[in-house]
Amino acid sequence: MKNGGKSMYEFELGPIRPPSEAYSVLLRVTRNCPWNKCAFCPVYKSGKFSLRSVDEIKADIDSMHHIVQRVGSRMYVNESSGYINEEMVNKLVSEDNINPHYLQQMLFWMHYGMRSLFLQDADSMVIKPAELVEILNYIRLKFPTIERITCYTRSKTLVARTPEELKAIRDAGLNRVHIGMESGSDNVLKMINKGVTAEEHISSGKKVIDAGFELSEYYMPGLGGRQYAEENAYETARVLNAVNPSFIRIRTTTPVPGTPLHEMMLRGDWDPLTEKEKVQEIYNMISALEGVTSYIQSDHMMNLIEDANGKLPGDRDAILAPLERFVKMDKEDQECFISARRTGSIRLLADYKRSSEFSGLRDRLLKKYGSIDNAAQELSSKTL
Repeated sequence: MKNGGKSMYEFELGPIRPPSEAYSVLLRVTRNCPWNKCAFCPVYKSGKFSLRSVDEIKADIDSMHHIVQRVGSRMYVNESSGYINEEMVNKLVSEDNINPHYLQQMLFWMHYGMRSLFLQDADSMVIKPAELVEILNYIRLKFPTIERITCYTRSKTLVARTPEELKAIRDAGLNRVHIGMESGSDNVLKMINKGVTAEEHISSGKKVIDAGFELSEYYMPGLGGRQYAEENAYETARVLNAVNPSFIRIRTTTPVPGTPLHEMMLRGDWDPLTEKEKVQEIYNMISALEGVTSYIQSDHMMNLIEDANGKLPGDRDAILAPLERFVKMDKEDQECFISARRTGSIRLLADYKRSSEFSGLRDRLLKKYGSIDNAAQELSSKTL
């Protein structure tokens, strides 16, 4: 036992991670979000931000390491030939007293080679640079198989970091940084209370690239509503052109009930775009990108079109093609695809063909919600 009675096999877990970190183990270094005021965000609202101590974090790393060691000690006894079976898992739980929740996390990570780790929660770069370096060095010491360590952070936090501090963090092993840029429009950033400006997005993004990190920038089509639809597209492209991030990840705006953005919509202060209009905005933004070599990734369930992926500049036509196809489809096909996509009946536009099944689904949603866009908004908010 250690840490005031906590088992040596326990470690703390936060609520979320990027989809691209599906095979990563999660290490919580801060709790919740130090800003926590973005109008669109439903996460962390019930929690207070706090920093975890270096000792706490190291104890969690030790707990992960203990589980890996214990699993390893059972894998190569009794002629198991290095395979995990049900009997072995039962013994790890009943005899070694490893909580199944934590065991599952580590077995999953071990299965995928223990190659990547994600630092939670919303802004790991807010930690003092020297302490973050110490944590990163300890991770690498305990798990030398790790090839990539990643975290979320905020542009505002990075503005305060010197190039030397960022270089030291990169040298200690943090490879990739995810920034919730959301928009490059100052009007939109102010409206959603992002707490950062477009120029700060540019400054921080350039710092990250110059320090040698991979950088993921997140863009939210539809965030400006109808008032700022064009501005959201073209100003975002301007910022991305200046930064040239490694990845541009699309996260379509969904006004989730209980968030300030949803309340703004109900008051009439924010007019949401239709599904078609959001796709058109994505098309406009990507078309305005110039001189960037980023990967475009539509890797989230909130995106209507998940087919729009590829590396610029070579894949530009392939990225734009499914967006253009959808915009040019007749209204019935658009509504049938939206209905199928938002109910989980289909995933990719490439797989769509009009059918009586999808037409019937469309008719049922129209009857229940009054419009397909109403249905899409309602169904999308329930999947978050």
